Amino acid sequence: MTKGFKGFPGGGNMQALLQQAQKMQKDMQKAQGEAEAFEVEGSAGGGAVTCKINGKYECLAVAIKPEAADPSDIEMLQDLVKAATNDALAKVKSNFDEKLSKVTGGVTAPGGLF
Repeated sequence: MTKGFKGFPGGGNMQALLQQAQKMQKDMQKAQGEAEAFEVEGSAGGGAVTCKINGKYECLAVAIKPEAADPSDIEMLQDLVKAATNDALAKVKSNFDEKLSKVTGGVTAPGGLF
């Protein structure tokens, strides 16, 4: 008769696995908090348009220099705003991926989280 659970094949034990999972969860929560507090600015048109985004993927501010606002070419201004926003979003995602990678040792979910 066995006297309780001795562990997994290969030498690991359930308690150590649970402790490791709890530590990883705590580390993930910390990394997520740091990532959400992160703020970044994207730009387009040589800084004519800037967009500030936080780690929660919220747009905090958009700044447009007067010379970028040509009333006869609104499409260009729209493209610059879109490009600045996408630049900032890419920086937020890169920061999030970097923090997540530190916690998971480089292992990420298929398709990414965002």
